[in-house]
Amino acid sequence: MDADTDALRNPALRRDLAVRAAVEQGLLDAEPLVCLLDTAGIRASAAALTSAFAAVTAPGTPVLHAFAVKAAPLVPVLRLLDGCGLGCEVASPGELALARAAGIPAGRTVLDSPAKTTGELREALALGIAVNADSHQELERLDALLAAAPSRSPLGLRINPQTGAGAIDALSTATATSKFGVALRDPGARAGLVRAVLDRPWLTRLHTHSGSQGLPLPLIARGVRELHALAEEINAAAGRRQIDTLDIGGGLPVNFASDEESPTFAAYAAALREAVPALFDGSYGLVTEFGRALLAKHGTVLARVEYTKTSGGRPIAVTHAGVQIATRTVYAPAAWPLRILPYDARGTPKTGAPVAQDIAGPACFAGDLLATARELPGLAPGDLIAVPDTGAYFFTAPYGYNSLPRPAVHGFTAGAAGGVRFALARPAQSAAELVAEAGGAFRDALL
Repeated sequence: MDADTDALRNPALRRDLAVRAAVEQGLLDAEPLVCLLDTAGIRASAAALTSAFAAVTAPGTPVLHAFAVKAAPLVPVLRLLDGCGLGCEVASPGELALARAAGIPAGRTVLDSPAKTTGELREALALGIAVNADSHQELERLDALLAAAPSRSPLGLRINPQTGAGAIDALSTATATSKFGVALRDPGARAGLVRAVLDRPWLTRLHTHSGSQGLPLPLIARGVRELHALAEEINAAAGRRQIDTLDIGGGLPVNFASDEESPTFAAYAAALREAVPALFDGSYGLVTEFGRALLAKHGTVLARVEYTKTSGGRPIAVTHAGVQIATRTVYAPAAWPLRILPYDARGTPKTGAPVAQDIAGPACFAGDLLATARELPGLAPGDLIAVPDTGAYFFTAPYGYNSLPRPAVHGFTAGAAGGVRFALARPAQSAAELVAEAGGAFRDALL
């Protein structure tokens, strides 16, 4: 391997090359905000996931890694991951439509949602998509649908192990009062759950997901251990192997503080193997549902600094990147801090004495800030900021505040000679599309 090729294994170098190329190739000429996805990084994460599980799982064990579509609902992303051997986990009719548009086979698609309609269930059963029921009432709905039309869909039940919350309450789904799944520790709940499964021979899967971002690996592993123990209990009571597959969800947290990818999928698999050794012995097929951990580190927002000012003695850089592409950071900055990387107008990393300055977005409210009093080289109009680690749940799922348009998303590939090729994955939203979405064709409807 030559030195140039070896250097391009460094995600930070690929990002710097992409920023400079975005300027040189005019991506920022028409739009002051673009979003970039590192396709090599995405492929590397997919390979890290599959190899981590392959290293600890008995040969021949069926394993499906289903990408959580909500993390990056872009058809080209799903298509790219499909080529890496991953399927899709969907949680709405829209996400299912995206997976189908990407060509994801029904056999590699899993439907999860706490509020599935009869129509959604009927469609999934007709297609042969795996379904995880979220409640006893949903099981009764499935009873009726299956009586009317048998299905080849693998069917499971989501449990809430009630093992507790991580650092971010809103993302913790295994709390005592979580809206997700069937509670395992409420009085009488476990016996009722076992009975419900035994009464339905077509229930062959169990599912759990303890949450994401802010969950330590031991807490995630504890939920999986509870799932495995329940499967063993059900199969013993059934006198046969009724439960044959465990869907262990996702939830691997992401490091937003640096370019280091930690914890790794290998560390996650090792933690599971230590906590639940029998999980990997081939007794059960496995399904995972990772999202953020696969995509976050491979997305970068690139925005122009439009103006700078000083207020109350503090410099402020007003950019085009704000709440519309970093909604979580703006509304919950303590839980979702993002790095800000400064570049000059040519796309070269900017150096200089650090100055505490605010990085503001374009939206019309005071809290639209990506960073407050952040120590960076002094920014000037025409400079650029890059916001890394935004490939999941940030610009991929934009927020329509102030009718700010959805930005363009470009995938990029860096070549050994330093050249960068961009591929448009989602065009910028036009003013006409904004008007149409806002009922433009029905302007007199309320008169």
